Amino acid sequence: MNPATHPAAAAAGQAWDAARYARNAGFVPALGASVSALLDARPDERILDLGCGDGVLTAQLVQAGADVVGVDASPELVAAAIERGIDARVMDGHALTFEGDFDAVFSNAALHWMRQPDAVLAGVRRALKPGGRFVAEFGGHGNVAAITTALRAALRANGAGAPSFAWFFPTAEEYAARLAQHDFEVAQIALIPRPTALPTGIAGWLQTFADPFMTGLDADTRSRVLADTEALLRPALCDAAGHWHADYVRLRFSARIPPTPHSTQGHPQ
Repeated sequence: MNPATHPAAAAAGQAWDAARYARNAGFVPALGASVSALLDARPDERILDLGCGDGVLTAQLVQAGADVVGVDASPELVAAAIERGIDARVMDGHALTFEGDFDAVFSNAALHWMRQPDAVLAGVRRALKPGGRFVAEFGGHGNVAAITTALRAALRANGAGAPSFAWFFPTAEEYAARLAQHDFEVAQIALIPRPTALPTGIAGWLQTFADPFMTGLDADTRSRVLADTEALLRPALCDAAGHWHADYVRLRFSARIPPTPHSTQGHPQ
């Protein structure tokens, strides 16, 4: 999961550290190859990377020859992206300020952090040129269901109330309908189950992504919650060799807005 371009992530207690993110979640950009291929960026295109994180995947789009702008809500991760040479800016994904500037908007592992999807889609729609496309992958219905169930159980067992759900994980049908409401024509959309290896185990995943559930907890309670969550998940997500996998389900789609009547713009799907 990329950090959200949404200040509500910070408000909910989510903190981002570029080094920790790279150490515990390097698989995020590594698993972005399929959605990058779906984007099929061309050297003559201007592309917005919505939720660019530390810029690892953004840099690959730049290397392909595209003119890319990255935006993210995390100043720490935007700074890391800038260090990679990315034109990256701190911006709320619910309040994009672009107007017809981009041939495509791309997003990997970020839209699930943006819990007001209609505001996001309206901004993406405004940012695109006529005929522009929106290609993305993010957490879909059922994503990390085991992890969140165990985490909530551990919170209750330690006398802490579970906060409101931190993410937006829609079904394909729900999100396709939202896209259509914002004048997007959906070329393809699907939920993709993808158990994902965790290089630093479930402990590293929780340290990186579970802050919204830990708001207000003292250090001892937080440690107990994390340990109890790991114990609950071990039978389901850890194999006999000690390798952990997250129960990821991704929603991947490609959509576009209509061209103007006399536009010759287009991009093969």
